[in-house]
Amino acid sequence: MRGFWLATRLDISESLRARWFVLYSLVFGGIIVMLFMFGLTESRVMGFTGLTRLLVTYIQISMAVLPIFILITTVRSLAGDREAGIYEYMLSQPISLVAWYWGRFAGRFVAVFVPVFLAMAIAVLWGAMRGAEVPVYHFLWYSALLLSLSFCFLGIGFFISSLTRSSDVAQSAAFFVWLILLLFLDLILLGLIIRAQSAPGFVISLALANPLQVFRTAAMMLFDPQLIMLGPSAWLILDNFGKAGYLAWALFYPFVLGLVFGGLGYFVFRRGDLP
Repeated sequence: MRGFWLATRLDISESLRARWFVLYSLVFGGIIVMLFMFGLTESRVMGFTGLTRLLVTYIQISMAVLPIFILITTVRSLAGDREAGIYEYMLSQPISLVAWYWGRFAGRFVAVFVPVFLAMAIAVLWGAMRGAEVPVYHFLWYSALLLSLSFCFLGIGFFISSLTRSSDVAQSAAFFVWLILLLFLDLILLGLIIRAQSAPGFVISLALANPLQVFRTAAMMLFDPQLIMLGPSAWLILDNFGKAGYLAWALFYPFVLGLVFGGLGYFVFRRGDLP
C-alpha cells in the first residue's frame, strides 16, 4: 500500500504542475463564471430556475467537454512517459507494478474529478451566499454522475495508453473513441438504425451501452422524470428500469465499465514490453 500511495501522490503532484491541468481547471471554472455572467440563474426552463437551472446547463456542457479532456490528457501523459523512458526509471525503484499502475490511476482520477466537482460546488456556495435555494438533491446526484463518468473515461484512457506506443497514436485513438460514442447518441447513428427498421429493443439496448447516452439520459431524468424530451423511447426505459433503477444503472454502469477497461489496461501493460 505504501507504493500505491507514493505513486498516487506522485501523479497528483505531476498533474498540478502540468499545463493541461491549468487549462482543464480554467475551462470548467470559466464555464461556471460565464453561466453566472449570462444571468442563467435568472432564466427558467421547464419550471426550473436559480441554481437548478445552472446545474442543468453545466451538466450538459460537461458531458461534451469532460470525456475528451480526460481521454486526451490521460493518453498523452502516459504515452509520453513511455516515449521519454520514465517507465524504466520508475519501475527500477522498489515499487510493484500493480501499485505503480493503480496508484497512477487513482492520482489521475483525483486530478480530473476534483476541478469539475469544485467548480460546481463553488457555484452552489456562491449562489447560496446570494440567497438562492440550494438544490441539494440535484447537486448530489450530478456529483455522483460526474464521478462515474470521469472514472469510466479514465479507465478507457488507461486502456488506450497500454495498447499504443506513441503519444500521437494514443491521441488519435482517444479522439476516435470519443467521436464514435458521440455519434452513437440518439441523433445520428441511432437514427440510421431506426431508418433500417431495427427492433426498438435493440436500438434502446445499443443506446444504453453508450456511457455518454446513459449519462445524458440520467441527467435529463433528474429534471424531467417522465423523459418527455426522449419521446416514445422513454416508455421502454421507464417500463424496464423505472426512475430509481435507471439512475442506479447510470451511476454504476459507467463506473464498472471504467474499472473493466482499467483492469484490461493493467493486464496488457503487465504482459507487454514496457520499453
